[in-house]
Amino acid sequence: MNEQIQFHGFPIAGVDPMRASTARSFPRHTHDQFGVGVVDDGRHASWSDSGAVEAGPGDFITVNPGEVHDGRARADQRRTWRILYFEPSLLESLRSDVADTQTSSFRFQAPVFSDGRLLPLFNQLFRFGTAPANPSSGNMPCETAMLLLIAGLRLQFTGKPDNLPRALPSVRRALARIDADPAAPLTLAELASEAGVSRFQLLRGFARELGLTPHAYVIQQRIALARRLIRARVPLPEAALASGFCDQSHLHRCFLRQFGVTPGRYATYT
Repeated sequence: MNEQIQFHGFPIAGVDPMRASTARSFPRHTHDQFGVGVVDDGRHASWSDSGAVEAGPGDFITVNPGEVHDGRARADQRRTWRILYFEPSLLESLRSDVADTQTSSFRFQAPVFSDGRLLPLFNQLFRFGTAPANPSSGNMPCETAMLLLIAGLRLQFTGKPDNLPRALPSVRRALARIDADPAAPLTLAELASEAGVSRFQLLRGFARELGLTPHAYVIQQRIALARRLIRARVPLPEAALASGFCDQSHLHRCFLRQFGVTPGRYATYT
């Protein structure tokens, strides 16, 4: 497959810039970070909490932590986009600075939107992930660019606390159990028993509320945990086992399927 997917380093911890040019389709998955990006070429289609959406050149795309979505090119044609993934704690700090007050829970309200005034701000910040570092400038220019972008994005945030406001209590209990220890060797029967429903009821509840099976959600949380461990420079074999994968090869396959790069390649950007 002829494609280019590359993560970049960044002067300030908590930001992962990624540039992609590919016809690859990404299956339904989640991130443990906020993402805001721009489509540069081609058309990108996805399924999200808002239903089916499509973005073209100049459009912004967003994703919230835990939000289930997929991604594919229109007519199997290559599309190109750039995206900045923010750790939630960093984005919360930036929003607090912009609002000059402590912020409550928040999320992006639209998976696709257009705002030509924000494009120069995004481009300016993204360049800090691709341009050679200038030690004499320190991090002040980068911090300035981050704050200006977040200030420009403030109308795109909503106070809605999460993407499952009316989820079944059984699904919420199962999610809490998985989130508490994604690496635990859970069975469907154990999850269903703790949630107080049958195995089939739990499967149906997950499909309705998330569009994923419980097993697929477990894998998503394990990938997220592995990514954080890799970011913390934990060796890949240790990161694989600590996040619940049977071995490094299993992590390799799952990580590549979701991000389009291998864990080893991702580790080089940390």
